[in-house]
Amino acid sequence: MRLGKVMVVFGTRPEAIKMAPVIKELKKVQDIETLVVVTAQHREMLDQVLHLFAIVPDYDLDLMKEQQDLYSITTGVLNGLKEIMEQEKPDLVLVHGDTTTTFAAALAAFYQRIPVGHVEAGLRTRNKYSPYPEEMNRSLTGRLTELHFAPTDLSRENLLAESTAAFKIWVTGNTVIDALMETVQPDYKFGEELKEINLKNRILLVTTHRRENWGDRMRDIYQALIQLVEEFDDVEVVFPVHKNPTVKDIALEMLEGRERFHLLEPMEYEPFSNLMNASYIVLTDSGGIQEEAPSLGKPVLVLRDTTERPEAIQAGTVKLVGTIQKHIYEAARLLLSDRQEYDKMAHAVNPYGDGKAARRIVKVVKDFLYVRIGASNL
Repeated sequence: MRLGKVMVVFGTRPEAIKMAPVIKELKKVQDIETLVVVTAQHREMLDQVLHLFAIVPDYDLDLMKEQQDLYSITTGVLNGLKEIMEQEKPDLVLVHGDTTTTFAAALAAFYQRIPVGHVEAGLRTRNKYSPYPEEMNRSLTGRLTELHFAPTDLSRENLLAESTAAFKIWVTGNTVIDALMETVQPDYKFGEELKEINLKNRILLVTTHRRENWGDRMRDIYQALIQLVEEFDDVEVVFPVHKNPTVKDIALEMLEGRERFHLLEPMEYEPFSNLMNASYIVLTDSGGIQEEAPSLGKPVLVLRDTTERPEAIQAGTVKLVGTIQKHIYEAARLLLSDRQEYDKMAHAVNPYGDGKAARRIVKVVKDFLYVRIGASNL
């Protein structure tokens, strides 16, 4: 019996990583036709993940342009998906997380009266400008969603506080753990891009890209890193630099050519995950890394003033340090100087799941489609 057609829509590398396990599970179900649509609001970094997980999109909007802004991405997704949805008539659209693609795809589905399933639903900071625009992307998507796949109990509570019906929420764990378990290898061999790095030293893995950190906040972050490397002879900073010129220009200006600083091109997911596993501390303003690194026993210092992932803070795997140079330096210095403090974070229990989130999501999708088919036959 044909259950229906599910359209999976995403546009960035983190979305692709977290949706790959869901796509893999969906394709095991013969009675579900699975369509993959990528908007490619980030082109090159997305393609790396598609190749790694052997995902071949059925449709590719190829939206990425130089100096693109939120207006062009939003309208591009809406207009691009209109024709596809009218042609394919999916029974369910699955989106992930908090990108502009996520919100615009959910809105496009709503305009077509197609139910939406939101993977990684319910994360909130309650500050609509932090992270920007992700907080509102996620919140607005939630108002358009029929099936809410919350990664944690706290995410479920956030949804309930917004009057989301309890029977529309499932706590599944986070699919990024599913992807990570498939990717990290204890005997992984790194390529030429890391040949200058002494992996016997303590590696500080750094990522920065958030819009709210552009400018002086990033300068403060990088100055703290300089201070740490000057103080600790066995510390090296590995920094895959985001391609956005606003980020890249400041990073090159302040850090290029400095001893024990390694500025790399954005890395593919597989070597990056294994580098994270080989690191000592992770400093990031990213969202997903706050979930991934604790699964590998790596303390995370979050370079933001707020986080929509407070579970990791409560569990003790993550510390919110902001972007002030002094605070970043002191938090990292403590972990580099005090083994007991380091072990407290490294050995804390990761709250984000057991690697079976995708299976739980697909089971709910199957049940939902089965009920829809039954209802349509009445």
